[in-house]
Amino acid sequence: MYDIFTRTHFSSGHHLRNYPGNCERPHGHNWQVEVTVRATELDELGMGIDFKNLKKAVNVIMEELDHHDLNELPAFQTKNPSSENIAIYIFDRLKDSLTSERYRPYSVTVCETENCCVTYREE
Repeated sequence: MYDIFTRTHFSSGHHLRNYPGNCERPHGHNWQVEVTVRATELDELGMGIDFKNLKKAVNVIMEELDHHDLNELPAFQTKNPSSENIAIYIFDRLKDSLTSERYRPYSVTVCETENCCVTYREE
């Protein structure tokens, strides 16, 4: 079993609807993201997944989120763009784009600050 990951980032604004505090007001973060793919075997080149392909799939999603008001995106019209919901959003998008018998998305970690992170994985 191989866990293969890449780290990236995006900057965006958001607010948490009905939050009883400062986060209800518009504010921004420089989000850090770590995406892990789990591979059960290696290909003929000795790779679980080519980093180039992993980064390409992740970057498509980062471009959608970068420098946007997350509350205005269709995915967050009816639910808050919390770190938890952003992690699920990224994970679900990766399930659509990273399909192989050898590997699958395993986890997504989203950090809104250096010390405040959430990891989502399916059981």
